Amino acid sequence: MDQKKLTALFEKLGARDPEGWARSQFEEGIPQLARFLFLRQAWRAVVSEGDSGWIAGAIASAEARPGDPYAGVGHALRSLRARGATNEELTDLVRGMQAELLFQICYLLEDPGELEPDVEDVTWSLVETDEEGNVLDDIRGLHESVLEMDPTGREMRPRAR
Repeated sequence: MDQKKLTALFEKLGARDPEGWARSQFEEGIPQLARFLFLRQAWRAVVSEGDSGWIAGAIASAEARPGDPYAGVGHALRSLRARGATNEELTDLVRGMQAELLFQICYLLEDPGELEPDVEDVTWSLVETDEEGNVLDDIRGLHESVLEMDPTGREMRPRAR
């Protein structure tokens, strides 16, 4: 695929700077399409800024099954709502924490951090593969693009109040 077609594909996929992503892939040899797709899909798991339906769902689930895994989330949400927290505040809090976790996981994919001496040689990475599972390229530096991929375009900065 040439750079023009890749730019068009990035645009179709929703990239805010399709030319920049495509140019970087061609000029720097970085597998930007794989990076973009991983981060786009990961951000889809983060609570959307305009979606507060998850709050009522978490509370109802906790009330129905108070001892289940994650029920504490619903219990905490119910308590915070009773103290006057708004859906917007709760969403901002949870969304921010999820985005921070996404950043930390993306960083962890490249750097396992301090490990015990017996396992300090253990490493891992996220890789792009072909249809048969053959490794094509390492996908590096994901943490560098987490904020850039924030669907709001604000890079996790607060909303205007």
